[in-house]
Amino acid sequence: MLELSHVSKRFGARTVVDDVSLFVPDDTIFGFVGENGAGKTTTMKMVLGLLRADSGEIRVDGTPVCFGKSHTNRLVGYLPDVPEFYGFLTPEEYLLLCGEISGVSNKEGKRRAEELLELVGLSQTKQRIHGFSRGMKQRLGIAQALFGNPRLLICDEPTSALDPAGRREILELLHSLKGRTAVLFSTHILSDVERICDECAMLHAGRLIKQGPLSEFRESGAKGFVVEFLGAEDAGEFAELLPGGIRRDALTLEYTQGREGMQKAVELLAGKPFALRRIEQKERTLEEMFFGLVEAEEK
Repeated sequence: MLELSHVSKRFGARTVVDDVSLFVPDDTIFGFVGENGAGKTTTMKMVLGLLRADSGEIRVDGTPVCFGKSHTNRLVGYLPDVPEFYGFLTPEEYLLLCGEISGVSNKEGKRRAEELLELVGLSQTKQRIHGFSRGMKQRLGIAQALFGNPRLLICDEPTSALDPAGRREILELLHSLKGRTAVLFSTHILSDVERICDECAMLHAGRLIKQGPLSEFRESGAKGFVVEFLGAEDAGEFAELLPGGIRRDALTLEYTQGREGMQKAVELLAGKPFALRRIEQKERTLEEMFFGLVEAEEK
């Protein structure tokens, strides 16, 4: 749905996006991860044709993006980090205005407005937008971004200023769009990506340091496993059978070996009648992986 090939952008002598190539498949939820200032918003503005790339090519659904021309934007919905509205309107009035601007008939505009307000949980809201919370504005912004039935929805830091309940609502809403549109959302909150994304790209200082399916991140993040027994004798016997474990307490052993070590542990457990409470693989969080990659990049 979206392809960037060797895209770079400079402001004066400062390179903000440096030779970035990434691919967003159809109908996926794609996390675009990086610290504040990493170049995420600049990249998205180039995708929208609002900034000119200094080099490289950007395609939306196979069509090249051209600076200052909006022919590819008919396929794209966009939620900026701080969406702005006419506060004196109700949500329905605002979406009907969006329909008029888009050349949609009143009947079709009203149908879409009702459908989208139901989708984002604002169908019963008649108050003026100026009284909305930040989370309500984000939900209305998503409804507006979906008004044109886009193939690609781009959201810039949609959860960054929300409380935990508001973040959960927006993440659940974005997850519900899977199969309806591809979603690219930028964030510096890596736990949000772990919750809903299929794929992820990590940006640091304008450079792409890793990308791929989230399943690959999880596989590369395995860093050991824990075995906990019901009795101290079983824990001691198992430690002799599989050396290298760290005794966390009388009942618990922690190993740093990866998947092969855990497979060996499972085979040993199956061969003797140990009183086992649990065996659990430990994984690095996406945040731990990100900072590990950043550290390696900076060396």
